[in-house]
Amino acid sequence: MIGFSTFKKTPDTGRAAQVCIEKIRTYTACASPLCTMIDIANRLESDSGAAQNIWVIRTHPRSDDIKQSRISAWPLRFSATARASEKPLLYLTRSATSAELCALSNESANRGILCNDIETSPSHWSKGAHPWVPLWLVANPQCLPFDPASGAEAHAIALAALQSLYVEGNDGFYYMALHDQPDDFITPTDPLCASQALKGMYRLAGIDTDSALPRVRLLGAGLALQSVIAAAHMLRDDWGVASELWSCPSYTRLARDADKAQRWNRLHPGMPRRSAHLLDCLDTEDWPVVAVTGYAQHVAEQIGAHVRSRFVALGADSTGPAMGKVDKHWIVVLALQALVQEGAITQAHVEQAMARYQLA
Repeated sequence: MIGFSTFKKTPDTGRAAQVCIEKIRTYTACASPLCTMIDIANRLESDSGAAQNIWVIRTHPRSDDIKQSRISAWPLRFSATARASEKPLLYLTRSATSAELCALSNESANRGILCNDIETSPSHWSKGAHPWVPLWLVANPQCLPFDPASGAEAHAIALAALQSLYVEGNDGFYYMALHDQPDDFITPTDPLCASQALKGMYRLAGIDTDSALPRVRLLGAGLALQSVIAAAHMLRDDWGVASELWSCPSYTRLARDADKAQRWNRLHPGMPRRSAHLLDCLDTEDWPVVAVTGYAQHVAEQIGAHVRSRFVALGADSTGPAMGKVDKHWIVVLALQALVQEGAITQAHVEQAMARYQLA
């Protein structure tokens, strides 16, 4: 068997990443995450300076892709030149199973920015991915998974990945689930919003700020955020409920950071307690929280143990077969149920909503 080793981090690795960062730093993202990452890959490969400083892999090249794209990372593993100094690796794939993703991560030495657009393919699985995929993403400590809702989020994550992996030299790889539906109203171009998106969540504009109304917090990730925003409008228009909206590109990062803070506090009872981004975002008010994901419910449930308010998680498998978008009507009903349990509204509201949306 021919032997090979992992890529070697050198000062040239950081310099190559800086070239790529500067090339795309001021880039105006496309409306969808998929279009944004394809455009970023094309821009980097078509620029003579940047092309020498990045490895781009495309397992399913499209007609409009740059022709010199590699289709596998294995040749890099067997190349003495490539192993001598690592370069940023951008891997564009369409992988439906955890077995495929595991093979790709091994192929790339568990390094790089792995972008999966399986959500764009017809499938009877939620987000186009086998149910084991989110389990693999959550359980893999080398993987930092994201589910961006917009091109702006994908752009911010790509920049952060280049900085973290190749300039700072951190281990592991970033994973992005990419959809191709535009989200022009979700644009975290503000530096503060972008930095908070990388930590796992950031606040969007709320639906109705009238403090006299019952209030809920609605959290959504990826394409499911569109259903969350639609539900917020329905809560306001149909039931007089105000919503605070949050985009959560990574429930897993939120949960890991909160777990880490909790462990540190247990081991250091005499020291000042550490907080986490999730707690900093949600501890200001005691409103019910409804967290929504396009994956199975357990992905959003990761943060439940750390949310001190009444908490409800909703996934593609929560109310029926795990396929398609999360139903906005169920988001409304679950938000109303949480408010009933808080004593803010009556059970009649839930019964009326079930009948109106034909969910009974």
